[in-house]
Order: sequence, then C-alpha cells, then structure tokens
Amino acid sequence: MAEHRQSRKLRYIAWGAAGAAVVAGAGIAAQASMAATTWPAQKTYTGHAFDTCAAPSLNAMKAWKGGLYGAAAVYVGGKNRGCSQPNLTASWVKSVNSLGWKLIPLYVGAQPPCQSGSNPEKLTASTAASLGVSDANDAVAKASALGMKAGSPIYLDMESYDTTNTACNDAVLTYVRSFSKTLRAKVYRGGYYGFTSSSAKAIATATNKTDLPGNLWYALWDKKYTTTSDWPWGSTQYTNHSRAHQYIVNSKETRNGYTITVDRDAWDAPVAIIG
Repeated sequence: MAEHRQSRKLRYIAWGAAGAAVVAGAGIAAQASMAATTWPAQKTYTGHAFDTCAAPSLNAMKAWKGGLYGAAAVYVGGKNRGCSQPNLTASWVKSVNSLGWKLIPLYVGAQPPCQSGSNPEKLTASTAASLGVSDANDAVAKASALGMKAGSPIYLDMESYDTTNTACNDAVLTYVRSFSKTLRAKVYRGGYYGFTSSSAKAIATATNKTDLPGNLWYALWDKKYTTTSDWPWGSTQYTNHSRAHQYIVNSKETRNGYTITVDRDAWDAPVAIIG
C-alpha cells in the first residue's frame, strides 16, 4: 500500500522477489463459514477506486468527486499503520459518504515473522492465533467508531513475505484465519490485501480454505484495469463481487487543484456500510 510501512523502493523489491455500480446483497456466498445470523445486505462497489497513505482532506475529496474514482480505501487502524490520520474521523466519514464516495476499510495488522524490516507488531507461531483475535477486535472497534456499521468489510493488509518458508507461512495463515473468524463473529466481512507473488498467493492457493477471508484484493502492478483478465488463480475463486486489483502504484494526480499520490484499484467487492 502507499508508504504505510515500507519505502516505495522496498515495496517494489519485495514484490519482485518473492463506470460504477452499487449492488446490495451480493457476494455473501464467498464468505465461507459465516455464522448463522442475520447479516446486513452487502454493499458492493464496482468501478475505479484509489488508496493513499493518509486520508485526504474533505476539501480534496470534494474536489476529486465526479472524476475517475468512486471509492477510496482508508487505513482505519493497526499498529503497523504508517501514516497519521488527522482527517479520518467519524465526521469525515459521514461527510465523504454524503458526497457519494464509497469507503474501503483497511487494517494493517501483525506482519510475518520472516518478513524483512522492523515492524511495531510481528506475529509468531505462538502468538498468531491470539493476535488475530485482538487485532480483529481492534479493527472492528476502530471501524465502528468511524461509523462503518456491521456488515462492512475490513481488509487485512499483509505485505510480501517468503511463502516458501513453511513455518512462517503456516503462522500467517493461522493469524489470518483467527482475524477473519473474529470479524465474522462480530458481523463484519473478511477481506485481505496481498501480493500475487506472495501474501495473496498464500491465501488463494491454500488447500484448507476454512476461515480464510471471502474477499481478495490482489496487488499486481501490471497497469491493467481489470479483476478478471489477469486473475492468476482459478476462475471459480472469489467470484460474485469478491475481487479487487491494485494495478498502479504511486500515481501523482491533480484534480481541481488538489494533488494526491494514490494507488489505483479496479474494484468489484464489498465496501463499508455507513450510518
């Protein structure tokens, strides 16, 4: 994601090494093992989205409305979140929602034990399950405080790591399962951001799909606005409005006098329910 923890150069090194519509009630089938409860209708956005490290000002969001993008990802929390968020308040969320923006909650949770670099929170084999619970509880609390209601997705940000390290990969999957299971218990939908070369691949190719997130946001910087033609895994996976694709990063763009450096996303997946 855009500079939340690593420099852009390191992001590229790690990655190399290892017309909008809103649809209510779609994509629930993709959420494996959902608790037997009454779920709010899913809100799905299909179209251009962007993510950026710090939530833009309200004036910037007003200036950018009506252009290319209809949705924006915001970092709601996580100990590894790299940018301060002075604009990201419940009032901002309500105002931006009233402008017609769709919002995508993103949480930077614990990172893999085998990942290079230092992070405030790293998981281990022994802490993965408990951290998944505590981080998911924190993610729900943060999203709820911003006015993102039950039924919203929360996308867990997992950066690149060596998936051939079996012990490390198993610990990550334990953490992700624990995080997603806890979200579902609180009636929030599980989502996941990762790289096609590593962290997203680990989820998509896992033999055991139990408690894995039902919505996958994959980073593949091929400059192709699509969630289908470059999808690298089975065509029957993450269907029914459950995919998003980060296809360009670090795009410096100016609209109506406001300049923001964003990552571009092709979106066909759940977005926050605001209220």
